Amino acid sequence: MKPGNLVATVLVGKPLDIVWQKWITPEDIKKWNIPFNNWCCPTVENDVTNGGRFFFRMETKDGREGFDHKGKYDEVMPLQYIKYTQNDGRKSIIEFQQIDQNTIVRESFEPEKLVPNEVQQEFCQSVLQRFKEYVEEDNLVD
Repeated sequence: MKPGNLVATVLVGKPLDIVWQKWITPEDIKKWNIPFNNWCCPTVENDVTNGGRFFFRMETKDGREGFDHKGKYDEVMPLQYIKYTQNDGRKSIIEFQQIDQNTIVRESFEPEKLVPNEVQQEFCQSVLQRFKEYVEEDNLVD
C-alpha cells in the first residue's frame, strides 16, 4: 500500500471465525454494508478466492445516489487478510486479528481522487461500525 492511504479500524466483540464468515457471506453483506440508515446494499456477488471477483451495489433507498463497488481479489489468506483491486485500479487490504474473544478489522485503501478524503474516511468508518453492530447483535452461540 502507498503512503497516503486511508485507514479505518473497528474492534468487534466476537471471535475471528464468526467475524470472517459475516464479512464474506453475501446475505450478511447485504445487511451490514451500508454507511447510513437511508442506504441499502441490494446486490452482492462475492467469490472470496485468489483471483475471484466481487460486486456490491450500494445506493440510497430512494435510488437517488449510489455506486457499484467491484473488482478482483488479489490475495486471500482466510482468517487473516484480503487484498483486492477495484476496477478503477485502486488497491485495498482488509486485515483481521483476533485478541481474546474479540477481532480487530482494519481496512486500508487508496482514496478516490475526486472525493474528499474526509468523506471517504467517514464513509468507510461508518460501514465498519455497521458491521460491528451487525455482528455483535447476532445471537450466535460463541
